[in-house]
Amino acid sequence: MKKKNGVNIMLFVLIIILIGILSCSKNPKNQMEGILLQTDRDFSAMSVKEGMHKAFLFYIADDGVILRNNSYPAKSKKTLEERFAGKGDSAFVLSWEPLFEKVSESGDLGYTYGVHTNTNKSTGEITKGTYVTIWQKQTDGSWKFVLDTGNQGLSERSE
Repeated sequence: MKKKNGVNIMLFVLIIILIGILSCSKNPKNQMEGILLQTDRDFSAMSVKEGMHKAFLFYIADDGVILRNNSYPAKSKKTLEERFAGKGDSAFVLSWEPLFEKVSESGDLGYTYGVHTNTNKSTGEITKGTYVTIWQKQTDGSWKFVLDTGNQGLSERSE
């Protein structure tokens, strides 16, 4: 009978250890849920509050790329700084709303897409389009975009 109690105790201890291990392991996917949507919303809020140029320079990775109509790719933060130098962005307000995010299993790369709105401050004219942004987690834990592109010409939705 004593041998059976010893086996029961060992089995009980093993079960407790397994429960402890399983409860301590964290699913990185659950930790990442919503992180890019929030990062993209913060990016848009900065664009509205402080200007598009400042927001793009803050959120671009050092080796990030921007693709725009009728323009060669702007490769790197430095290139974007040069492109924005001396150009104002106070005549318009660029904002956007991410509609979807996807983060890789490894938790270091992902993308968002959504709808952007450009409002001309002097005329009130509003243009809309769609965009996609590819994000990479940086060594400091922040997310910066490595590729951003969009297109114009989105009409109002008729539902």
